[in-house]
Amino acid sequence: MEKVFLISYIVSLSILFIFASHGFIMIYYYFKTYHIRKKDLCESELELKEYPLVTIQLPLYNEKYVITRLIDAVVRIDYPKDKLEIQILDDSTDETTEIIRNHIKQYIDKGYDIKHIHRTHREGYKAGALREGLKTAKGEFVAIFDADFIPRKKFLKRTLPYFYKDPKIALVQTRWEHINRDYSMITKTEAIALDGHFVIEQAVRNRAGFFINFNGTGGIWRKEAIFDAGNWQSDTLTEDLDLSYRAQMKGWKLKYLMNFTSPAELPSEINSLKSQQFRWTKGAIETAKKIFPQVLKSDLPLKMKFQSFIHLCSNFAYPFILLAAILNLPVLLIKINNQYEEVFKLMSFFTFAFISSFMFYLYSQKDVYFDWQERIFYFPLFLAGSMGLSLNNTKAVIEGLINKKSEFVRTPKYRIVSKNDTIINKKYLPKKISFLTFIELILSIYCFVGVIIAIIHAQVAIIPFQLMFSVGFGLVSFLSIKQVVLYNRNLKKNNIKYDD
Repeated sequence: MEKVFLISYIVSLSILFIFASHGFIMIYYYFKTYHIRKKDLCESELELKEYPLVTIQLPLYNEKYVITRLIDAVVRIDYPKDKLEIQILDDSTDETTEIIRNHIKQYIDKGYDIKHIHRTHREGYKAGALREGLKTAKGEFVAIFDADFIPRKKFLKRTLPYFYKDPKIALVQTRWEHINRDYSMITKTEAIALDGHFVIEQAVRNRAGFFINFNGTGGIWRKEAIFDAGNWQSDTLTEDLDLSYRAQMKGWKLKYLMNFTSPAELPSEINSLKSQQFRWTKGAIETAKKIFPQVLKSDLPLKMKFQSFIHLCSNFAYPFILLAAILNLPVLLIKINNQYEEVFKLMSFFTFAFISSFMFYLYSQKDVYFDWQERIFYFPLFLAGSMGLSLNNTKAVIEGLINKKSEFVRTPKYRIVSKNDTIINKKYLPKKISFLTFIELILSIYCFVGVIIAIIHAQVAIIPFQLMFSVGFGLVSFLSIKQVVLYNRNLKKNNIKYDD
């Protein structure tokens, strides 16, 4: 049995090492392409000589708190009114629909071309709504913004010139900026995670010539490319990643703008974050199953196939993070009995994966923030949080692998920006504690037992990782329970009844 534990543990760490050490490769390409990091079109090339017809799509579902903010921001975009069509793709089942109808009247009276397309079903979810909008979209180009975004006034003037520079560009994706990153511990750690993706992964992949993905919002497509790639498809939960790969496999290019951002609101409470992570993880697995076999059969160079594998399949790491958390304690007990000493010496090699991850996120902060020292301080908490989400995301991986279909659970937004804002009276929050949350609590206690045993037996090397697992599972479960309890208590106190 001891050998089974050790072999399983080593296999888990090996797989995690492969995915985590890819950070070294990203950092290598980061410095290799650093000289073109801020390369952009010259001033004359950024001037639009003509104004093409553009459609802006706003897909949403029950977003009563943020939809007016989004509509106002889109209307303020600096672009000729007669060349702009706005489609509000509304699948809402609550008062959001009425809020939209009342709010857009003022803009329609001022001559804005705003179409409110309200579906009474959610067939195909977000992909279905986007596909429905494209049936009547007049624009040559189609920009997409989720409800939590606040597009900048110069969005179209900063993105459209790239399509004229290169007729093979299908998409221009902007970097996400976080308007509420300093709201709480949760948003600060979320921001680190997303910065790793947007500042290093997306930017470096694009500069190095590897495939990247549309992030579902904050980008603008050439409509022709969407149709040529097979249109929006709803057989995965990450329709953006799916379409991105289909377009690039057909020879289209995606352009990532590092130096122009689209501000957005981060999920401000843990249950919303968990539902977002679940959808992203499961959707990526579904897309990997669908797309990666096509990548393997293609004529792409080997390094492109390898990078696509890492890009599409990195979420397979979550089950092995969870397995490592479970095996840490029995492996610790084996080590205490002074068995397999040579094996444990070799296992110290896996700590390089931690260094790789740290460098990856360190440079994502140094690249864009003056106060990066303060921001990277939250890296250990981010790492612990990632470990704590491993149960939630492992469930997503398994469901994706066995083709279990599930609803597109959107991440609710609450217009939480300053520390004075609160979600306690808001709609859309969960009223029941998930069964997984109790398992996360048990795992936290289980890992903490490992910390105590490691301290008693002076197994110093294993303490930090056991502690991060314990803290990660503990924070995720505690915050999940706390949010539901406070929410229900407030509803009862104020006699508030929400149907959703």
